[in-house]
Amino acid sequence: MAVTASVPHRLPEAPREARRSAGEISRPMRLSVLGATGSIGTSTLDLVSRTPERFEIVALTAQSNAKELAALAIRHGAKLAVIGDESRFDELRDALAKTGIRAAAGAGALTEAALEPADCVMAAIVGAAGLRPTFAAASQGGRVALANKECLVSAGHVFTAAIARSGAELLPVDSEHSAAFQVLSGADPQAIDKIVLTASGGPFRSWTRDAIAAATPEQALKHPNWSMGAKITIDSASLMNKGLELIEAFHLFPVSVEKLDCIVHPQSIVHCLVSYVDGSVLAQMAPPDMRTPIAVALAWPDRMGAPTEKLDLARLATLTFEAPDEERFPALRVARAAMRRGDTAPAVLNAANEVAVKAFLDRRIKFLDIAALVEETLEAAERQGAICAATNLDDILSVDELARILSNEKLSGY
Repeated sequence: MAVTASVPHRLPEAPREARRSAGEISRPMRLSVLGATGSIGTSTLDLVSRTPERFEIVALTAQSNAKELAALAIRHGAKLAVIGDESRFDELRDALAKTGIRAAAGAGALTEAALEPADCVMAAIVGAAGLRPTFAAASQGGRVALANKECLVSAGHVFTAAIARSGAELLPVDSEHSAAFQVLSGADPQAIDKIVLTASGGPFRSWTRDAIAAATPEQALKHPNWSMGAKITIDSASLMNKGLELIEAFHLFPVSVEKLDCIVHPQSIVHCLVSYVDGSVLAQMAPPDMRTPIAVALAWPDRMGAPTEKLDLARLATLTFEAPDEERFPALRVARAAMRRGDTAPAVLNAANEVAVKAFLDRRIKFLDIAALVEETLEAAERQGAICAATNLDDILSVDELARILSNEKLSGY
């Protein structure tokens, strides 16, 4: 079943005030941060530290950095701290001794943290490990500030159905989707002509294909504009990240695949452009700082201050745009094909890409082999009948596991 035949569930609109009654609006927002020691988590807590009266920290989680997690939990007065790696539990527990902060460990505890009563959960656990906790957060019916790509890329229809069942408020944290959210709010879906996400082009934007093919991990990790984790930085260099974001946009916004596109914008000032049937094009602009979209997700429909650089268009003087080159950046082509194929193809794409990126960082494959390995895995999954409709999270996780097995089998041939 191709996704082009369907349209996502709803247009973003000014969300309800996190289900709070008029008498409760003045109390602090109860906030949990899943993935507190990562780049999104630390940026979120940086904003919290600047207006602590606005927030009450419920739970913080991390995968393995017990020392930093304990420090953040103490600094922000969290009620609960959870470490995913059970071997680090003693370190976390000892660091929190006599603080009154509860400590827990393991995958099940991460999900329990997401179920702690909260007005908003910042879902920033990277990778498939974030699926169950984010689904759990959605089941609360509060606000989910979504920074975990896999929920929409791998489990889009299943996740949006879960959001609809619980009545939760889903606010995107990716800069491009936050931009579209802001520009589209209140618009008539029939009036939308196209949603165009922007891409910086990464460090290899002007390189030849031969030069890109010989790129090293160190070169790929030097993003010109954004400071991000290694996985997303490699995805940005290959333009796979933009392909994944197009899939996310399909599930977030009420347009067909044909109305989604991307354009390279090296300055990373315009984050999304939305064209309407009357010829109008609206854009959201901001300096490349993730604290802006995080602040939007935390405060919407209001605004909160963020210590970001103020946009000075006169100093910038020039903003440029160019079409992406899918010959030099084949990952974008592969991602678009998976989006059009639909069903569990994006889940296979995502899992295979994680395997391929790790292999590149480990110097087992070349840069352009990332897209090739992902494409070969998609073809193998199709032959095995693994690209099919999914109805629940377990279906998605089974496909994810199979895709990783297939990818590693293919990897042995490189």
